[in-house]
Amino acid sequence: KEYLRRILLHYFIQKKSAAEAHRILIETYGDHTLSEITCRDWFRRFKNNDFDVEAKD
Repeated sequence: KEYLRRILLHYFIQKKSAAEAHRILIETYGDHTLSEITCRDWFRRFKNNDFDVEAKD
């Protein structure tokens, strides 16, 4: 899971939306990846300057 969160952080830095990032994850990893809600939650954390992808599961 941590590597997926790092990928989300990468897309956040690239100014992609959570929905765009989720779509890319689905295209790359299939349906067995993070949900769109989880992606939105992580993007919300990043927007609040919480970039610790290791601490939250």
